[in-house]
Amino acid sequence: MAASSMKSPFIFCLALAFSLFGSGCVVGRRTVDLPVPTATSLPTSKGTVAISSIVDARHFENEPSDPSTPSIDGDVNSLSVEQRGAFIGRQRNGFGHAMGDIALPSGETVQTRVTELIKQGFSRRGYTITTGVSADNAVDVKIDEFWAWFTPGFTYISFEARVYCAFTVKRGGNTQTFTVQGYGSNHGQIASDANWQLAYNRAFEDFLAKFDQELTKAGF
Repeated sequence: MAASSMKSPFIFCLALAFSLFGSGCVVGRRTVDLPVPTATSLPTSKGTVAISSIVDARHFENEPSDPSTPSIDGDVNSLSVEQRGAFIGRQRNGFGHAMGDIALPSGETVQTRVTELIKQGFSRRGYTITTGVSADNAVDVKIDEFWAWFTPGFTYISFEARVYCAFTVKRGGNTQTFTVQGYGSNHGQIASDANWQLAYNRAFEDFLAKFDQELTKAGF
């Protein structure tokens, strides 16, 4: 009788873990679309800004101890830098062990998502994005972080996302550098696409707000 009563809390915890995390598939690759928030109204046009370069400089590791460190389900050294560009997170089971990958849809990379963030940020200040390194107004971007992870809890999962970029902007004859970090989080009970998207959406909103502050300082 005593042994049975001792097992009950353990069985309850296992049942709770499976009920919380079991309905979200954690094996294989999950594809998640990440739309960039758009403004409802834009100011009068002030000119154009060229994106000279966007580089994915994220650091990946094999089996990192910290879930916020990028990794893949396999050997990261088997991927080229271009192939890594699609990966944006790892799925995990109810005990926090890394499982399958989370990636952007086919044809999308972290560079394309950051490009959309930059376009949105400049458009909110009246600028249109173009291409061409000889433009009077130009920006170079290095993506240091673009990753999401979750931490299992007793009654819910904590989803977190972070986007961190280093900028070099040229306006006329002046060049300035700055960094922008966007962070977002939310709580959910299953590892659904919607929960991953919400964490990223909040990170994007935070990123755009801070990017706008830096553009003000840079004179845009």
